[in-house]
Order: sequence, then structure tokens, then C-alpha cells
Amino acid sequence: MQNTSKIGPDHWPYPRWVAHRGAGKLAPENTLAAFRYGAEHGYRMFECDVKLSADGVPFLMHDSSLDRTTSGTGTGGDLPWSALAQLDAGGWHSRAYAGEPLASFDNIARYCLANGYLLNIEIKPTPGADRRTGEVVADRAAELWQGQQVPPLLTSFQVDALRGAREAKGPGAAALPRGLLLDKLWDGWLEAALELECVAIVCNYALWDAETVAKVKQAGLRTLSYTVNDEWAAQRLIDLGTDGIITDRVDRFSPAR
Repeated sequence: MQNTSKIGPDHWPYPRWVAHRGAGKLAPENTLAAFRYGAEHGYRMFECDVKLSADGVPFLMHDSSLDRTTSGTGTGGDLPWSALAQLDAGGWHSRAYAGEPLASFDNIARYCLANGYLLNIEIKPTPGADRRTGEVVADRAAELWQGQQVPPLLTSFQVDALRGAREAKGPGAAALPRGLLLDKLWDGWLEAALELECVAIVCNYALWDAETVAKVKQAGLRTLSYTVNDEWAAQRLIDLGTDGIITDRVDRFSPAR
């Protein structure tokens, strides 16, 4: 794995605009179809959620439960990948996507690498598997991106997942850049990010103000926001000088703008 230590305040190779879960709500989230839809709209960086199957295979899904976005029921992390791979992950969205399978992390990674796209991997562990998920995802990402100039950005709301990623033993895994996700500014959030050697804070967009942006930048970290779907909110974040905007509205915001 290449040396990623330069990624931070003085070197940020990622674009401002990031497509949420592939293409937000316009295609079935976290599927290859969604990535293709986002790419058709000019996006070259994507956010996705990665968790582990019962037999340790990283795959894409946001919820712990299969019920909302697949034809299955119960907890996704309780099933082996052989069973998960048989589920329909597109029919819930619309008839046009019926039969779209769950995406393995390997397949999404290879799609991005083949096309020169960048990836923000949210480590989204099944409850109780935080540290192991961080370790496995970091190890596999380092292996897949070996020799690439721009590594994926690993983010999580779960401190233990990021700690697992930092302590992963695979070659280059611990060097992958990390970001702390926040839905509120809890006590000690910045200290935790620094202890985890994060390069970025990724906030609910409403949490950013001039003081918080300045605080994060003074600490040497980058500032990203989720999930921004309105023009007024995007413009406010641009005016604040933040670095990244994660959006569902790949049809509304042109990343080339």
C-alpha cells in the first residue's frame, strides 16, 4: 500500500461532491446500479455503507435489518454471504431495478478501481461487531487498493470501528485515511478524532458553523457534510469553506459546477 500520510490539511485528493450510497434515493441504495446511475451524472466519488456477513464477507447495506432494502428478513450480519447474494436488493425501490443483487464490497471496489472512481467507505457494523468490522474492512480495502495513488476514505459513527481500522494488521491498512462521523457534537468528539488519527470530521450538515469549521481546521482536519439535498444548504457549506458535500441529489447538483 502506498504511503497515505500526506492526506490531510495540505493534500486532499478527494472532490467536493460525493454521491450518497451510490445515487441517493434515485436508484436502490448501495447497489452497483446506484453507482452506475451516479456515474452517469458525472460523479467520481461515492459513499457507501459496508458491514460483514456471518462468514466475514464485507458487503454493502445501511440497515442492520434486511427488511427495508431487500427481499430478506432479519439481521443481515446473521446470514452467510451465499444466502445474502441470493436476495433482491432492487425490487423495493422500483420495478425497473427488480432483481438487483446486494453488492459485495469486492465488486464495488473493482468497479471503482476500473473506472478511476474514489470511495468513502462508511464502516457500518452490525451491533456488537464494531471493532472486527473495522479491522476486516480496512484490511480488505488496503489489499484491493494496493498500489493506487488515492486510497478510500474510511468513516464511521462508531469509535470502536475506527479503532479497529487503525489497529488492522494487514499491510497498509492502518495507514488508510479515517474520518469520524457525527450526528451531534458530543463531549470529546474532537479529542476522539485526534486520538484515532483521523484526517476528517464528517458532520450532519446542520452542525457546521463558522466556529466549528475553524476549530476543526485549526486541528488539521478536513470538514465534510452529509446529507445535503438543498441548494441553500450546499451554498452555506461552500461559504463556510467546508471541503466535502455528500448528497442524494445527483440529479440536482453537478459535480463539475
